Amino acid sequence: MTNPNEILPGIIFFSYHSSVRKEKVAFLEHNTLVLQVSGIFTLETAGQRISMGQGEMLLIRKNQLGEITKTPVNGEDYQTIVIRLKDDLLRTIALEERIEIGQKYNGTPNILIPGNDFLRAFFQSVIPYVRHPEEKITRALGLLKVKEAVQLLLYTKPELKELLFDFSEPHKMDLERFMLSNFHFNVPVEEFARLTGRSLAGFKRDFQKTFGGSPRQWLQEKRLTEARHLIEKKHKKPSAIYLDLGFESLSHFSHSFKKRFGKAPTEQ
Repeated sequence: MTNPNEILPGIIFFSYHSSVRKEKVAFLEHNTLVLQVSGIFTLETAGQRISMGQGEMLLIRKNQLGEITKTPVNGEDYQTIVIRLKDDLLRTIALEERIEIGQKYNGTPNILIPGNDFLRAFFQSVIPYVRHPEEKITRALGLLKVKEAVQLLLYTKPELKELLFDFSEPHKMDLERFMLSNFHFNVPVEEFARLTGRSLAGFKRDFQKTFGGSPRQWLQEKRLTEARHLIEKKHKKPSAIYLDLGFESLSHFSHSFKKRFGKAPTEQ
């Protein structure tokens, strides 16, 4: 397994993996287009689970927590091209093309893009850039390929205009609903605050009003309670659930579980 190669730093990546990799994604900050070269890509958020295989494209909306599973198939290496559509670039495109937003986007946050001749041709045209990142032409034309991607997305699904060109700050969302859906993600409290549209101080204040305690204490208790339920009622093994519940190691999980419930999770 190798780390992703940066074709355009912060914009275009070529991800290559020779074995299964499952990783927690702390925060999907930017709108992102994922092009699947080989293998299976799966994204799971609090409200959606979506997978795609070779030759497919997925548009991921910004400001989400999610978990990504990358799986090679048929003995082939896993390969993905990732294009980040950052707000500053999208603002430039909106100005150049005089794009105006009529209404706020309220559709599905993560969208499989239906294929057509234009998108298939675009997919093939990107591959030389990721296979020859050292070439000068890559830097010169890379941003043009990103702009081309945006235009083709709008051609394929015009309603994506509201998704791509929404530059508003995350709205102050329902704290209780959000935390009950996302408590299992192992991210700092500061990220939870940011994603709910609050300052850290405002988040802690609202959290105290909603749950009657501090975020860290509540997260620990919620995760351990869920772990006990999964072990006792669903007969799950501790080694199979500790990562999915936000614990960094099995030993940390076992120690916390025993401290809370008086016995190790393997003794349930």
